[in-house]
Amino acid sequence: MAGKRRKFFGWGYEGEGLSPTEADALIKGVADRYGVTLERKAPPIEAEIDLPASKVELPAKLQGFCTTDKDDRLRHTYGQSFPDFIKMLDRDFTHAPDAVAWATSEEQVADVLEWASSKRVAVIPYGGASSVVGGVEPVVGSGYNGTLSLDLTGLDKIVEIDKTSRAARIQGGIRVPALEAGLKPHGLTLRHFPQSFEMATLGGMIATRSGGHFATLYTHIDDFVESTRTVTPRGVMESRRLPGSGAGPSPDRLMLGGEGTLGVITEAWMRLQDRPTFRGGTTALFKDVYAGAEAVRAISQAGLYPANVRLLDAAETQTNGFGDGRNAVLVLAFESADHPVDAWMARALEICRECGGQYDEDAAKDPDSHLSGAAGAWRTAFIRMPYNREHLTTVAAINDTFETAITWDRFREFHDNVKAATEQAIRDATGRDGIVTCRFTHTYPDGPAPYFSFHALGRPGAMLEQWQQIKNAASDALIKFGGTITHHHAVGRDHMPWYRQQMPALFQDAVQGAKARLDPAGILNPGVLVDPAPTA
Repeated sequence: MAGKRRKFFGWGYEGEGLSPTEADALIKGVADRYGVTLERKAPPIEAEIDLPASKVELPAKLQGFCTTDKDDRLRHTYGQSFPDFIKMLDRDFTHAPDAVAWATSEEQVADVLEWASSKRVAVIPYGGASSVVGGVEPVVGSGYNGTLSLDLTGLDKIVEIDKTSRAARIQGGIRVPALEAGLKPHGLTLRHFPQSFEMATLGGMIATRSGGHFATLYTHIDDFVESTRTVTPRGVMESRRLPGSGAGPSPDRLMLGGEGTLGVITEAWMRLQDRPTFRGGTTALFKDVYAGAEAVRAISQAGLYPANVRLLDAAETQTNGFGDGRNAVLVLAFESADHPVDAWMARALEICRECGGQYDEDAAKDPDSHLSGAAGAWRTAFIRMPYNREHLTTVAAINDTFETAITWDRFREFHDNVKAATEQAIRDATGRDGIVTCRFTHTYPDGPAPYFSFHALGRPGAMLEQWQQIKNAASDALIKFGGTITHHHAVGRDHMPWYRQQMPALFQDAVQGAKARLDPAGILNPGVLVDPAPTA
């Protein structure tokens, strides 16, 4: 990772992403789809952006690792959401943090929180900057004297490995690639790979209840957390390291999904796995997403626990260039570090066949089939999807996603209503048809996690409003028809109105009470999960 510099505008590191030829082909595809000629807006560069002077004066105790440097402030303003990209294209850095802290120790984190509490400065914990829900932009209202972005990527060590128990004590700022590289010599892996794995940090994944590599069984980061250590403005809270406990409400569960509002996760003991050596994978075709869903339900309820059982509707495959739009595709894979997976694959394919699925029997026997054919094409498209946005937004193409979960008995009605509401919102917002696709990212015995993508042609200068109109309609439909506002993308600021509708009022009061106890000055990530402090 040494020497790499994160992009200012776009996903990943400088020098990575689509080639000019690939970017041109992507834009041409949009132009052809809508029958228009597209003009590109120049992406922003740091030198052309003016920032107001910082509103905070850093004390001597913090000056060794805190800065008000313009470049640092600019690069800590936004995450990776669609609105983040549009605001950057508009050169709007109104809410840039007043300072950035590059913490490399737990003591420095505590010093920042102590100073910020005394000065009423909002602190936004910042890890991989991969939030797609407005989780890191310092929009905190007028009740604060300034904002500080607390960058935790300097806390990047694997502190201790317990190979006997298959666990490790790991600092919260380590990125997933560095984490995996450190575990590999020990034959171990966390095996939790969200789409943002290149940039994601361990603490960020825990704080946002990340969804990862496994489509069944170990679907969330929650399943790998053995204990956590968190710095709050009131002090340090560390849970006991145990394989399980029935002793009252779990302190770890309080921090899982806390999104930096209750404390800063500096360390965690994580459950690990042996690196897999047996693999099997293939794809099956179904006449539509409903037939495929029946197969996924049966596989999920059979206790087979495939590593991958991702169902893609016909439009999803065609939009991403690995299908002809006539069939839904089920990407199926098993893996193990202990035993061959042939019997599990055979039974899953038998279920697919019983539900009308078709597959290549010879390809299903190839241990590397998950790297080739439709499965391989999907894998490549999935990894490269985040690089598309920096190009699509420059030509006013609105491309975004939202994910949810619903029980099997309600899936068909839920899917149809959410898709219809989103399609109508695109027409209302843009004056033309768009595309709404669906895939399953994770599945459970009692229901799937549908992941919707929407594609529309926006109007330069109005894209943020158009996106918000579509987002509102889709989110309203998720709640109206019984789903969750988010399965693994977290709440952030973008989902707050629907999170309030989903959560019982008394539970919201309880979270507010925990916030008041752990963060009396209300400085930690205001506006996420709980409301910001009132105007001073």
